[in-house]
Amino acid sequence: MYDPDLLRCFVAVAETRNFSAAGRQLGVGQPTVSGRIRRLEQQVDRVLVARDTRSVALTDDGEAMLGFARRALAVLDEAHAFFAGPAERTRIRFGTADDLALTHLPGILRDFRRRNPRVDVEVTVGQSAALVRRLKAGGLDLVYVRREPGIEEGRVVRREQLIWGAHPSLRFDAEDPVPLVSYPRPSHSRQSAIDALEEAGRRWRTACTVRDITGVLAAVRAALGVAVFPATMMPGDLERVDGALRLPPLGVMEFALLDDPAASRPAVEALSAAITSSPLG
Repeated sequence: MYDPDLLRCFVAVAETRNFSAAGRQLGVGQPTVSGRIRRLEQQVDRVLVARDTRSVALTDDGEAMLGFARRALAVLDEAHAFFAGPAERTRIRFGTADDLALTHLPGILRDFRRRNPRVDVEVTVGQSAALVRRLKAGGLDLVYVRREPGIEEGRVVRREQLIWGAHPSLRFDAEDPVPLVSYPRPSHSRQSAIDALEEAGRRWRTACTVRDITGVLAAVRAALGVAVFPATMMPGDLERVDGALRLPPLGVMEFALLDDPAASRPAVEALSAAITSSPLG
């Protein structure tokens, strides 16, 4: 059985190709890193890392060990997550903004269910303001929502630059009012669009008002107008049109986690950690 600390150290060296950088990543000094690599090489009786004063490289045996080490650590991390979670079957009522549900969250929730098989996730998809109201009424345990004006509480998980998106076939003259596809009032993205256009002296008109992200996508794909999207959440069949249509720059949108203090803490904390630690969160 190989010591997980030695394996983690080896993976850090393999990924950084630098003993000092690996030490900073692990929170230990360079001599400790060297000692751990030496101990691992003694255990396997093979040279895993070829190093000199200028470079660090893996030997053929080191490349093989890297694959083994990553798989072993993944299993250990999965076991740790399993036993660190609730011991008995529990449920979490989770609410999410609809654009998050269509983009970043599916992969996170799949991984969470695999790591927490005793937690049943009951998902509600909707608009942020409505989800926050339901949370405060005790109907949800945790919500991941756009942080609209007036929602001050919660922990910010991600910040997204807002951009203008449209179907490639959409055309209108610079003198024409900008056709907007937007949510009804109150809406942060709608207000951001209007404020930016009016500050730039551009006229606008409401081309279509929709209540969810599927309506936004349908209207934009029909080339009814432009809409505001968080930068990483715009589908690939639409295009960014800030420059082409000479539209003014937009602001930033925050996405935050809010929870009910009375909810089951282990389940809430486990799902919150899965969201905040994911590169997709």
